[in-house]
Amino acid sequence: MNHLGPLSLLTDLYELTMMQGYYLYSPEERGVFDMFYRREPFQGGYTIIAGISPLLQELERIAFSADDLSYLSTLGIFSEEFLRYLSTFTFRGSVSAAREGSVAFREEPILQVEGTLMEAQLVESLVLNTVNFQTLIATKTSRVVQAASGRPVLEFGLRRAHGADGAISASRASFIGGASSTSNTLAGRRFGIPVSGTMAHSWVMSFPSELESFREYSKTYPDRCVLLVDTYDTLRSGIPNAIRAFSERKETAAPGILGIRIDSGDMEYLTKRGREMLDAAGYGDVKILVSSDLDEERIARLIAAGAPVDAWGVGTRMVTGWDDPALTGVYKIAAKSGRQGILEPCIKLSDQHEKTTNPGRKNIKRLYRRDGSMLADLIYLDDEERDLTTRIGRGEPVPAVPLNSRDAPVTLSGYSRAETLLIPVMRDGTIINPAESLEKMRDRRETQLISLRSEFSRISAPERYPIYLSERLCQMKRGLMEHIRSTYTLSAIS
Repeated sequence: MNHLGPLSLLTDLYELTMMQGYYLYSPEERGVFDMFYRREPFQGGYTIIAGISPLLQELERIAFSADDLSYLSTLGIFSEEFLRYLSTFTFRGSVSAAREGSVAFREEPILQVEGTLMEAQLVESLVLNTVNFQTLIATKTSRVVQAASGRPVLEFGLRRAHGADGAISASRASFIGGASSTSNTLAGRRFGIPVSGTMAHSWVMSFPSELESFREYSKTYPDRCVLLVDTYDTLRSGIPNAIRAFSERKETAAPGILGIRIDSGDMEYLTKRGREMLDAAGYGDVKILVSSDLDEERIARLIAAGAPVDAWGVGTRMVTGWDDPALTGVYKIAAKSGRQGILEPCIKLSDQHEKTTNPGRKNIKRLYRRDGSMLADLIYLDDEERDLTTRIGRGEPVPAVPLNSRDAPVTLSGYSRAETLLIPVMRDGTIINPAESLEKMRDRRETQLISLRSEFSRISAPERYPIYLSERLCQMKRGLMEHIRSTYTLSAIS
């Protein structure tokens, strides 16, 4: 996906210094790391997972070139022995992850990496850089698509995206998030995303008259003619000239797809008046596309006001995550080798309750009601899988503790089925599942959002979706917290 070659050095320096430390003192020690995020972006109720497949492709490619090693040697902090080790290094870890297009929620592991501490530590920055950004953009796009209420959203963000790699990644993520097409031709070629576009104001201004520019464009693109009507005066010039150009083409071209695009001004007034003018001229089938600094809130207001918009061109505010420009994704160790090399749970404590991690190798069961809607998510330990699957298969109540474990325990019941969210996607450094199409990821997003009840999925002031810990996980977490606090309190006293 990238044009930079293997991204082995796309890592924070401290990942490499820690890696060297592990190499010197515990080269065989293994660990399990979780990626999760701490709050939903955009004050929303969910995220849409994206970026997993590009990440896996990069993990397979990791290798340090002679130039990489030469550069590292100039830093004066890495031993020759460690650099020789890096010269043959490849990633041999295993990864489990949520499927792209899946709905996810705060504090749930959306990806797990297991391997030596050296390799798992090295890839932290790459994991977060790739998945944080694409998940953010897929989520923003999903919100825009929700607001559009079934009317197509065209992604027009290339020129405002954060560099070439950012633009390509944003186009990919936006399509997963529900955009119908992209203006980015390279992304269209790479990912098979439908491409779309109209014309620029410079086209109109390069002709002696607006009408002549419309005539020539219509002749050049008879099957898909969308005219930009706000270069001079939308209502007194642009739309009347568009109507005239449409009328003239009746004698020379097949019907095709006809439309106008409005890129500035009072969108509610201009679209309503424009629709009246088109209808009065007999062009009720001509579509109205609007663009210019749109986002989910502005689209929702226009739809609520009855603006007759057929499609939305959304760019800057979608591909940059405009009002919440970073997903709060983190990557934390959850288990490491203990006695006899057996993985033992570990936990990070914090005075902030939400920053205390959930220990152990884990997975998530998503429980569904009989009507197909999501009931709750249950985070549980891997070694509970068999008993939990049996209990759920029998439809038995499942004891659980709210994610905020200060609340009282509950019993989960009234479900009809369960879905396991984290699936193995890489084993020993090799991708183990065939790549899914973006269309399948996009369909998954739509299906899962349908099953997420409106109080959790709405754009404004959503309620928090219920997430629980299994009883065993909660007990383990509390036990580790008590043990660590007592240990460090005694150490401080002594």
